[in-house]
Amino acid sequence: MTEIEWNVERIKSSIQDACQAANRLREDVQEIVVTKNRTVDEIQEMYSLGFRHFAENRVEKLLERQAEFPQDDIVWHLIGPLQSRKVKKIIDQIDYFHALDRMSIAEEINKRASKRIPCFIEVNISKEESKHGFEKDQVINTCLQLLDYPMIKLEGLMTMAPLNASSSQIEGYFQELRELKEKLELELDDLESPLSLSMGMSNDYPIAISQGTNYLRIGTAWFTNNKN
Repeated sequence: MTEIEWNVERIKSSIQDACQAANRLREDVQEIVVTKNRTVDEIQEMYSLGFRHFAENRVEKLLERQAEFPQDDIVWHLIGPLQSRKVKKIIDQIDYFHALDRMSIAEEINKRASKRIPCFIEVNISKEESKHGFEKDQVINTCLQLLDYPMIKLEGLMTMAPLNASSSQIEGYFQELRELKEKLELELDDLESPLSLSMGMSNDYPIAISQGTNYLRIGTAWFTNNKN
């Protein structure tokens, strides 16, 4: 068994346990392989193990990955911030955008996209100055505006916990985002489908599952030796 295979087995078991503990269906949680700083061979092994959802946080790197892996069954996620001048270059190349952090980008996506793009509103739930995203009290109005943009599908909400946060703090942030999502679903009449949550990374994904996440953005944990 390779190191990656060992990590995959461990993480999949952990996800299953977290779903069971939260009384959730395993199929409601989609893990995404974040390929930042990984080699082609490492990504190829993940593909060979059956993974099809892959992500990058930079436009240039995602385009490079697509050239390296032209398979048409891969679902590509852009999970990092997007500059207006790069929207035209990338928007039709991705399947999901997880970091919609300002309306000017939404306007550019709506203008440039030739297909509907599922987008997550990035919410700065922890109010960190270094983080991108909308403030919590801006989200309802943002959703209302996005519902009028025909080339954007309002997929859900995304957040990241602070790197130095404790487990209880992370749980609190993720719970806050889940409650915000539930509030939106009650107050917005024109949603075409229930909203999803994108939260949880290598160090906190079990907590994210307990708080209702649908997408896990896992990178390092797939590839790093955790046997000790």
